[in-house]
Amino acid sequence: MSDLLKGKRGLIMGVANERSIAWGIAKAMAGAGAELAFTYQGEAFGSRLAPLAASVGSDFMVDVDVTDDASLDTAFEQLGARWPTIDFVVHAIAFSDKSELTGRFLNTSRANFKHSMDISAYSFIEVARRSHPLMVENGGTLMTLTYQGSNRVVPNYNVMGVAKAALESATRYLANDLGPEGIRVNAISPGPMKTLAGAAIGGARKTYKHADLNAPLRSNATLEAVGGTAVYLASDAGACTTGEIIRVDGGFHVLGMPQQEFL
Repeated sequence: MSDLLKGKRGLIMGVANERSIAWGIAKAMAGAGAELAFTYQGEAFGSRLAPLAASVGSDFMVDVDVTDDASLDTAFEQLGARWPTIDFVVHAIAFSDKSELTGRFLNTSRANFKHSMDISAYSFIEVARRSHPLMVENGGTLMTLTYQGSNRVVPNYNVMGVAKAALESATRYLANDLGPEGIRVNAISPGPMKTLAGAAIGGARKTYKHADLNAPLRSNATLEAVGGTAVYLASDAGACTTGEIIRVDGGFHVLGMPQQEFL
């Protein structure tokens, strides 16, 4: 895949560290020839991101708070000043109060519900709105990350499942809005992965082990597999794929019950 994204350039949002799904995507895209820019939030994440960005030849990083319109405006103004057009944006941003990612969904607070929806779902719409002027000339690809807790109950996933359901619906509506201008919008849905975000969910280790043992491929997704899927979506090979939720979970989503040996 060394040349699939040659000549293309885009923005990666949401790299927390080298185990982030966003970083797996960034590495794969850089390996396929893409030029990358990155966003981060706050000095701590910026210091972690800097050596990673440098390792893929990127010198463009911008601090952004997706709940702040002015911050988003500034980030995309800087991006537009650097590159008049872009070919893709990867939105890998989600958040919920860790204390509400255990126990019963019934106990979700109003404040955390609003905050989780704002960061995890609505921010994709804000990002799409600001990406649109940079893609309208040549078309492009917007992609985000979701999880099957959007349509099936996953213990402790709670409000994040509702937020991901909203994100997936937004993906379809954005795909319809932007399709006439050649802009594709998709979501990638990996299975449970050992990331900083995933570790915040109660019982994460049990969830990861269960999927790893029971998926038809007897394996959870890898960063490389998710990255390869993102490369396909951003490449010319994905020219007719939009509005999709693409599962990269070893086939776990097809199961109706655990494998017989684990009943």
